[in-house]
Amino acid sequence: MNNHATHIVFTGGGTLGHLFPGLATAEEISRRYPDARITFAGGGKPSELRHVTEAGFEYLALPCRPMPRGPLQALSFVAENLAGYLGAKRFIKENDVDAVVGLGGYASAPMARAAIAREIPLVLMEQNSVPGKTTRWLARYATLICAAMAKTRANLRCRCEVQVTGNPIRQVEAFSPHIAQETDRRLVIIGGSGGARSLNENVPRALYKIREQLSGWRVLHQTGVDGEDETRLLYKKLAVEAKVVPFVEDVPGLLAETHLAVCRSGGGSVAELSLAGVPAILVPYPYAADDHQAGNAKVYASAGAAVCVDARKLPGRLDDHLAASLKKLLSDDESRRRMSAAMRRLSHPAAAADVAEAVMRVAGVEHESENRRIAA
Repeated sequence: MNNHATHIVFTGGGTLGHLFPGLATAEEISRRYPDARITFAGGGKPSELRHVTEAGFEYLALPCRPMPRGPLQALSFVAENLAGYLGAKRFIKENDVDAVVGLGGYASAPMARAAIAREIPLVLMEQNSVPGKTTRWLARYATLICAAMAKTRANLRCRCEVQVTGNPIRQVEAFSPHIAQETDRRLVIIGGSGGARSLNENVPRALYKIREQLSGWRVLHQTGVDGEDETRLLYKKLAVEAKVVPFVEDVPGLLAETHLAVCRSGGGSVAELSLAGVPAILVPYPYAADDHQAGNAKVYASAGAAVCVDARKLPGRLDDHLAASLKKLLSDDESRRRMSAAMRRLSHPAAAADVAEAVMRVAGVEHESENRRIAA
């Protein structure tokens, strides 16, 4: 057993989809092991720094860059990532790090590589069915991989244990085990924290084409800051009633009162949908790294929890395909109930707790005295 406070470093981020599962796990560790020290290491993006510091954790900014797109970027790629790696090695040496948790993305590479060099246990968290390039590369050196979906195993080459934990979600207690009454039905369109231009342009047009089916439904469309005005004007032009908002602060609370969602299929989004049991029309982002959103959508569609509308693989207009899927589901209560049940079967309500326990076990504190824990 270590004679110092257990120190866990979460590394990666860059996108909130990578960062939030790490924050959910870190918060669970802090709750169960209040003496533990937790540091987040990333590329220094202002939004990332803000979320980490608001959660009360330390933050270490390390130089890092994604793979270069041409020879002119190669020199700065090597220089910055080398600087990040050396800074991470120095931090590990000087701060008694017990385990490093990779959250994915290129920002996780410097600290993860330093952990490997210093022979510090490395845990990888993978939020998608198709792992990213950094996770695939690091997997061969990992001590443990915590995967969001069973399908993830088949896409990894590693010798370590792969534990299917689900994707940790913050504020999991806010997810309601029930859906709002069918007499007060809500359709929600969510494009992620930054919105989705394709959904902003095509969903209003799709709803106009099936406006007869909207009786008894309330529509809420989250657009992202940049798309708010344009989308509101489009709904007004089409005479489709909808509440348009740039951002949703309380996604769990919103989904607890939602009967059908149209959204992207990032790992965080599908995990939130499954916890709330919300049937969905998933529209994968076509430029997602390694096409992981299409992989996620396939998993959920195959389970009967969602309908996948992949614009790249369908002939004709996206709004026509969205209109066809919406028309069926808005008017078919039984189909939505079956999809809701299938969504819940894919959920992992204890994901944050399971990953937290796995990380602490790898860090060598699985036999900590119970008086160091707070009852779950």
